[in-house]
Amino acid sequence: MAYVIGVDVGGTFTDAVLDDDAGTVLAAKSPSTPPDYSRGVLDVLELLAGQLGVPLERMLADTHHIAHGTTSSLNALVMGNVPDVGFLTTKGHRDSIFIMNVEGRYLGRSPHELQHVLGQSKDHALLPKRHALEVTERVDRDGRVIVELDEDEARATIRTLLDDGVRAIAVSLLWSFRNPVHERRLRELIAEADPDVFVALSSEVSPRIREFARNATTIMSTQIGPGLRDYLTTLEDTLRGKRLAGPLLVMQSNGGAVAAKEAPATAISTVGSVLTGGVVGSVALGRQLGHRNIISTDVGGTTFLAGLIVDGEPVRDTTTVINHHPINVPTLRVDAIGSGGGAIAWLDTGGNLRIGPRSAQAVPGPACYGNGGTEPTNTDANLVLGILPERGLLGGRKPLSVELARQAIDTQIAKPLGLTVEEAAAAIYTVQNAQTGDLLRKTVVEAGHDPREFVLYAFGGAGPAHCAGYAAEVGCTEVVVPLGPVASAFSAFGLASSDIVLAAELSDPAVVPFDPARAERNFAQLEQRVRAGLERQGIRFEAIELHREIDMRYTMQLAEVTAPVANGPLDMPAIEAAAAAFEARYAELFGADAGFREAGIQAITFRVRGIGVLPFSPELPAVPLADSPDPAAAQTGSRPVCLNAATGYVDTAIYDYRELRAGHVLTGPAIVEVPTTTVVVPAGTTGTVDALGNLTIRAGAAPAEPARTTVTAGSAA
Repeated sequence: MAYVIGVDVGGTFTDAVLDDDAGTVLAAKSPSTPPDYSRGVLDVLELLAGQLGVPLERMLADTHHIAHGTTSSLNALVMGNVPDVGFLTTKGHRDSIFIMNVEGRYLGRSPHELQHVLGQSKDHALLPKRHALEVTERVDRDGRVIVELDEDEARATIRTLLDDGVRAIAVSLLWSFRNPVHERRLRELIAEADPDVFVALSSEVSPRIREFARNATTIMSTQIGPGLRDYLTTLEDTLRGKRLAGPLLVMQSNGGAVAAKEAPATAISTVGSVLTGGVVGSVALGRQLGHRNIISTDVGGTTFLAGLIVDGEPVRDTTTVINHHPINVPTLRVDAIGSGGGAIAWLDTGGNLRIGPRSAQAVPGPACYGNGGTEPTNTDANLVLGILPERGLLGGRKPLSVELARQAIDTQIAKPLGLTVEEAAAAIYTVQNAQTGDLLRKTVVEAGHDPREFVLYAFGGAGPAHCAGYAAEVGCTEVVVPLGPVASAFSAFGLASSDIVLAAELSDPAVVPFDPARAERNFAQLEQRVRAGLERQGIRFEAIELHREIDMRYTMQLAEVTAPVANGPLDMPAIEAAAAAFEARYAELFGADAGFREAGIQAITFRVRGIGVLPFSPELPAVPLADSPDPAAAQTGSRPVCLNAATGYVDTAIYDYRELRAGHVLTGPAIVEVPTTTVVVPAGTTGTVDALGNLTIRAGAAPAEPARTTVTAGSAA
């Protein structure tokens, strides 16, 4: 027996899903354990082993691999909890990271923030100027060495950083992506001075044109690299001591995993690891259910995440923004706001109710946890409204106090607004659904898609409690809540479903049409790097897939759009086909006739994505078939639940998901209780259990003869 395990380390809970090659799928959830998150990983693995009925060591000895996703790197960057690092760049170019290409003053800000110029903080420096130093060297845009590296000066500069206590250095020289010879020599000089210093080179981390983004990407990767290295080393050593047989893999922002020993070298590629797990899981489940257009929503303890799958493929980006800095990381596009179950409800200076982005996290947690938290959260509101059971979460292992929840809401929200506690809790629930619906509009509508053509998947600990509400906000008429064995650990299921994915890229600006041989040389070089990287993973693949693409733009514009390029020998028609694909995608993003072909098209960055297909493809198993649509056998009772302030508390049927069967139809209002989450089926909707145990929520009355969900490979929504 060989197991595949996905572990999703969130700010509040750590989830895990185990799959084997015989159709077994198990899930577990345990509180996260900051600052040492590895303890939470071991806790949740112990729970999985307990479900198998074997010791942890026995389970790990039979494990093919563990796919691990963590928010620790992203959280460290966002909160500035990173060590001091040094930065070496070409003489005369140090201040580029402080000038920030001007765009750093507004990147990542909402329209509301941009309108209040005087209220904006301008302190976004990645490091103090005394740690940003210059070396004498120069490479031109064609990669020719114009000025040799002054090694004596470089040694003195390196010593200055080391004497100031710096233990990690980022190196980003002008035009190094065309010729990295000086960056590589600087790494050698740093190793001569102190071989234990962590070094990151822009030519390896971010070999793209545009100085500011490349510098910022390399510096941020250096800031999190040592911490990621230490964490993964400790975790892997601990797991090896407990007989883990297979490799420990780390999820990346691009939707694929990489061996733990490889991850720190390009640490920035892991910043979205947990964010993408749910999208990868949605792709896998979509294949089982026949859905090709999916809105993937994950509401955990801290954040609300939304990703998009169009025609069976997740939407990708080539950059992201962290702390106002553009970061060159190929990624699955995931929009996020701080609006999870632990998001704190508060009143702004105008007396308006706001939810998040601050979170109670795992410690102290929501007020109802009884761990010292005093600020009201979404979880507290849901407990007061009757959505959550008073006996607690995790099947009662996490007790909840309704009195502490009421006290927090009463003090912070109800009394200041002149509301009852129940009215204030209902307001928190309503605002939560509205603001998450706003993010979905940005994710779907502003990207040029019609939500009515998509199925919405909802998971995470808090997602199923709110999904019908935020789906209605954008007009999405079909919601699938993955229950069955994975329930709220669906992102961990996505991690277990992921393959190994590596990307290599190189900026080489050229005007279309250009010599196909030039593109062929670039792609050959990138494919060689990707294949070598896949070989270093130490894993046997069923197949290796290589995908070529080029980031293109109209001449004199900044907006770059990625276009696919056909595999095989390139000729002029293949180059023109890529340009046509760029124009079609540009029109989708910015509007028909927005492009201007007469200005010319430029190819900027060439990229190859390599996928090492693993021999495991976890699928949710089928559940038993119901004798009739009536779910009465699964009903455990009823309780007053308030889902709408206008109607107040309504006696609501409560169901145990473990007793639901394929074909059962629930008429709203109804609550489905799972040890790790709670599903809300509002009045005016029905919930139908499909063949895999998922609950599909639709508006309208129950059909007379409910159709049984079947597993197909065809197209869908």
